[in-house]
Amino acid sequence: MNTTTSPLPRLLVLSSALMIPLNPAAQEQKQPPRYAITIVHSLGGDSETVGVNNRGSASGTSSLPGGVVQHGYFWRDGVTTDLGTLGGPNSFAPEEWPPNERDEVAGFSDTSELDPYDENFCGPFSFLNSDPYICRAFVWRQGVKTLLPTLGGNNAAAVAINNRGQATGIAETNVVNPACASPQVFDFKAVIWGPTKDEIHELSPLPGDNEAVTTGINDNGRVVGTSAKCALGPFPIHAVLWEDGKPINLGTLGGAVFNIAFGINNRGQVVGGSDLPGDTIHHAFLWENGMMTDLGSILGLPVSQALSINNQGQVVGFSQDLSNNIIAWIWENGLMTDLNSLIPADSPWFLVEALGINDRAQIAGFAFNTSTGDTRGFILTPVQSSESSAQTARSTASKEPPALPEKVRRMLKRRMDARLHWASPTN
Repeated sequence: MNTTTSPLPRLLVLSSALMIPLNPAAQEQKQPPRYAITIVHSLGGDSETVGVNNRGSASGTSSLPGGVVQHGYFWRDGVTTDLGTLGGPNSFAPEEWPPNERDEVAGFSDTSELDPYDENFCGPFSFLNSDPYICRAFVWRQGVKTLLPTLGGNNAAAVAINNRGQATGIAETNVVNPACASPQVFDFKAVIWGPTKDEIHELSPLPGDNEAVTTGINDNGRVVGTSAKCALGPFPIHAVLWEDGKPINLGTLGGAVFNIAFGINNRGQVVGGSDLPGDTIHHAFLWENGMMTDLGSILGLPVSQALSINNQGQVVGFSQDLSNNIIAWIWENGLMTDLNSLIPADSPWFLVEALGINDRAQIAGFAFNTSTGDTRGFILTPVQSSESSAQTARSTASKEPPALPEKVRRMLKRRMDARLHWASPTN
């Protein structure tokens, strides 16, 4: 698939208004805990940690020395393991989904075979934003990668896996779709793989749409993602929940263009991002029992996205503006809190995006080192009450977002383009 044009200038309209907590009584509620920060060792370059399971195992993507090639990785007990590839240069762990409790990681990788149709399927996720190889989905476990089937086409990508061993993502068919924008040639469909080997099930888009993309799956097999007439083209994008394989439109926060669900917990609560009226700004949302709630934003940053929710209903994500001022946050019981205010004030690490949260309230994401300029994946672990007072003494209120170097700004743009690649109406 082709390099996308970033939708940020359209979506990120500056606002001077400071967003307030959803619940007026939120400030009186129990405050979030303080956190200890663990920096995850990379594979030699910049990295991010996308999720952490309840065992404390994590996964992410890291560049190798030189900063051009990148590989997915698995991390446990301080050891970072390279997932390798399917024969090509790059592999990728999903954007917002952790290993399951069996330490299985869903991902996708370049193969050694060039794509004869040059669809650039893995390209938006690579540092070069261009990739000539066929892209295939896999599940990694204890050093072994299992290739997942397509629907007859060349390409596929797995983005999440649950504790039953079901993975979800997209798989290409062999049916040409002339309605979609170049370089897309063939239809692709949202799918569930497993739990048995080579098992694949297609998920239908909403009525009137032609294509769908999944982003997460819970242990009950409920899946979230998006649906549109075509993934590449000027079409409205709908946030979707699949129950028993049937798509449900989650609605919007008032806009019509950009609506995407990113995460779901075992209670069926869904989080994501949705346009406000006018389709110039999108906010993080929480959907439950047919109702979508605006989670707002924080520190005057007008745009927010919610990326993960645990079974306790704690939500993590980030807020951002047009200048790439960006912060990671946690939302709980109506209160959104800057995660940088919950770590030691003398830490050189600024938490940029929070991408995943487990049931122990450990949080995964990536951070920028204000002293060295490095970006690395992190895991936050709540501090026990006996240590809380010391942490409080060393912590501050929300930190001012640092001036980000150009390489970090490029990384943020690449991540946003990749995140919206299959679901952006401005491709």
